[in-house]
Amino acid sequence: MTTQTLTDEALKAEVTAWLADHWKPKAGDQGAGFGLHPHRDFMAKVVEARWAVPTWPMEWYGRALSSAQAKIIEKAFAAVGAPGAGQDRSNLWANTAMAHATPAFKRTIVPALLRGEVGMCLLYSEPGAGSDLAAIRTRADHKGDHYVVNGQKVWTSGAAVADYGMLVARTDWDVPKHKGISFFFLPMKQPGIEVRPLRQITNEAHFNEVFITDAIVPADNMLGPLNNGWGVLQTALAYERSVMGDAARGPRSGQDNPKGDSALVELAREAGRLNDPVIRQEVAQVTAYKVLNRLNNARAKAELAQGNSSPIMSLGKLAMSRILHEEARLRSKLLGAGSLLEGPDHPRAEDANFLSLNAYFTSIGGGTDQIQRNIIGERVLGLPKEPEVDRDMAFRNVRSG
Repeated sequence: MTTQTLTDEALKAEVTAWLADHWKPKAGDQGAGFGLHPHRDFMAKVVEARWAVPTWPMEWYGRALSSAQAKIIEKAFAAVGAPGAGQDRSNLWANTAMAHATPAFKRTIVPALLRGEVGMCLLYSEPGAGSDLAAIRTRADHKGDHYVVNGQKVWTSGAAVADYGMLVARTDWDVPKHKGISFFFLPMKQPGIEVRPLRQITNEAHFNEVFITDAIVPADNMLGPLNNGWGVLQTALAYERSVMGDAARGPRSGQDNPKGDSALVELAREAGRLNDPVIRQEVAQVTAYKVLNRLNNARAKAELAQGNSSPIMSLGKLAMSRILHEEARLRSKLLGAGSLLEGPDHPRAEDANFLSLNAYFTSIGGGTDQIQRNIIGERVLGLPKEPEVDRDMAFRNVRSG
């Protein structure tokens, strides 16, 4: 193939023509969730045509394009509402496997992830290891050609439907906490894995507790070297924060709500307060946050090489959290006392309340706001690290409560 030598105009013409021939949208189409995709037949065609991960090497379903030309492909897909492009930036499962999986496992799992054929979940947090993930106590003990896993995970989205969980587990208890962790793709559909849903404040149950008892994970499913899972986890977290920094869930009422940067403008107009100088200032501030965050995320992704993490992603994650809280607050302010209503008869209030509650998900999931501030302070601004008395202690000697 010689795609990488095409001009921008020729590339745009090629991808536009390909989409015209292959993408047939249907009413009610929805996007992917937890790795599985409703358009898996089309996704397979996208991967075969090398549109899914165009910056990747050609031997790995890519076109060896620059990030700028890859953006041309993404824009063409977005223009017609087609899924599948841009996975070299957004598919945290495939990018993590591509960077760290063994060659044999990579050949099996990466194409399936790109085609949206594999359900995935994240097995990171534990009841005693949320903000400090290095304190995990789920263990993986080596037994011949596999590991036996025992422990508990929590706040796991998609666990009930997942085929694999990206698992961090302790494999060495006699070294400091960051150095005894390994990273696995754990098969989820096996005896010894129990999933219990958790009811959220929004009355949804996306999260789960996962109890793991003598579950088996093949040694070939380890990503990165033994006891070097902390480095693999940083790659996965960078992609997760990138996705969370880009966008968040919108209103759920199903009503015809304004969307995008104009949403608050239209709501202010409906409320008859668009000429209020204080409201205009607040709307402008939230809109400016959104625009600035998009620019910052573009900068961070340009610096994110395959397999590496980027502390700049924490800026986007923290900014999106602030944006969501500010927008929810402003929606409630515009509605006034009407924001106390709920239900399908009051869609504006229903959405304002849902967005207010759901904003806390972004403040907690993927690393809390406080963790992001620590990362930004230490790794972006170069400030001194906080004291960590157990950092160099053998983990089996670390006290837990």
